[in-house]
Amino acid sequence: MKTLSVMIVDDEAPARQRLRDLLADVALEVPNAVVAEAANGLLAIAAIEGLAVDVALVDIRMPKMDGIELARHLAQLEHPPVIIFVTAFDAYAVQAFELNAIDYLVKPVRAQRLAAALHKVHYSRPPVVPQVLAQIQQGARTHLSCHERGRLLLIPLPEILYLKADLKYVTARTASREYLLDESLTHLEQEFSERFIRLHRSVLVAREAIAGFEKSATDDAETQWQALLRGIPEKLPVSRRQWPLVKSYARQCSS
Repeated sequence: MKTLSVMIVDDEAPARQRLRDLLADVALEVPNAVVAEAANGLLAIAAIEGLAVDVALVDIRMPKMDGIELARHLAQLEHPPVIIFVTAFDAYAVQAFELNAIDYLVKPVRAQRLAAALHKVHYSRPPVVPQVLAQIQQGARTHLSCHERGRLLLIPLPEILYLKADLKYVTARTASREYLLDESLTHLEQEFSERFIRLHRSVLVAREAIAGFEKSATDDAETQWQALLRGIPEKLPVSRRQWPLVKSYARQCSS
């Protein structure tokens, strides 16, 4: 039986140590080796870079980035690890996992249950579907992710000035650079409706990034106004259809 490479992600050091001990206890039955540990999702993304990880034991409740969001980002890797969630008893989470055939361990984790979960990885490697994770996650993500040159890059939401749809990709623009996302602009608008406002059929802008508006100098019949942004010289077109909503938002901000 192949030795499984394992990453442990939990914000509590005693919980990580317990999982290490349990993995050692079941190693004769299910060969495994711990190759990485992390205290939250952000550190896990950094820890997994350059590693071949078969399975990630991921706590759900963690600061900075929780386990569900981490799993959504890891799913974008070329060879994503199988995710086994570890949770204190949470009726909502357990019910959601059972409905979607997602494997999980309830704390305190037992050796027999851990071994059974690792056996599943050996024989079936069940994938975690990103759309299912999106439905299970409570609240919006804190980061978006971009797979670039073999690396998984995280983009903090507060740094994103605008999102622009272009063919099958969405461009996320920060003050320093652009990132290509394999996501739907419509889904991003739904998930982050409090942070972004639509200017155009293909553009969402961060509300806090808007510095003002000016009349468009182009002859485009569809746009009459442009949004001025903080920190970058670009101007974004505002469609005639969206202008009443955008103007109303601008008035709210100035009052």
